[in-house]
Amino acid sequence: MVTTISTYDSTLFQGAAWYYARYRSKYPQALFDLLTDLFKLDGQGRLLDLGCGAGLVGIPFHNRFAEVVGLDPDAEMLKEAQEQAAAVGATNIRWVHDRAESISEELGKFQLVTMGRSFHWMERELVLSKLENLVIDGGGIAILKTNDNAWESDHLWKQTAIAVVKRWLGERRRTGKGGEGEWKPLAVPHEEVLKQSSFSRLETYEIKSPQHWTIDSYIGYIYSTAFGLPSFFGENREKFEADLRASLLEVEPSGEFTEELPITALVAWKEK
Repeated sequence: MVTTISTYDSTLFQGAAWYYARYRSKYPQALFDLLTDLFKLDGQGRLLDLGCGAGLVGIPFHNRFAEVVGLDPDAEMLKEAQEQAAAVGATNIRWVHDRAESISEELGKFQLVTMGRSFHWMERELVLSKLENLVIDGGGIAILKTNDNAWESDHLWKQTAIAVVKRWLGERRRTGKGGEGEWKPLAVPHEEVLKQSSFSRLETYEIKSPQHWTIDSYIGYIYSTAFGLPSFFGENREKFEADLRASLLEVEPSGEFTEELPITALVAWKEK
């Protein structure tokens, strides 16, 4: 059987890395404690963080492993991750510029593989088939998500923010191809894909985490997303920011917003 891997779209997060490292909601310590308990992490094993981005999983989790490998196809994200890791003295992380679809046994064996807000961008069946030989018996996968999706939010201020984005970028939700692509929901949920793999024993865990935003930090968040890259706004960027600021102040004059984010971990163990 011949497997064809689609070409990686290098524009997917073009220009987002600086904002991603600073304005994406962080994973709470309670999540890392949960995974530590589930997989009995003792500082001796290895972690593979696929689609690691700016290191939002690998860096705060690095002290639970002997070595962490962070892999991502976006060179700007990896550069940001290296700088963030150096700033906190996380010296046991190796950064690899590559696609998840290209992983091989040359990377070695891993106790845990994490994917934070990244699995949906991958050719999931192919990646899982390759992970079968990389994850040790008793190890597994954790697909992590911070449910901060503004496009499906009940919060009036988030609905207002998306309305402003649409006012400047149009109704469709952009993603990749230099802003010409269109986001489409997954036809098959992660759970169904996992059940057809060697990682078929599943559990879903949820942790609530408070998240505080200012208007400035939320503008930064938008610029970190595939649907709102800075380049999409072009010469209208300052006008967009002014519009968003005024619109959000109408909703909340303090310009500060707090929400309780549900953080989910879809955990799958390798079947022996």
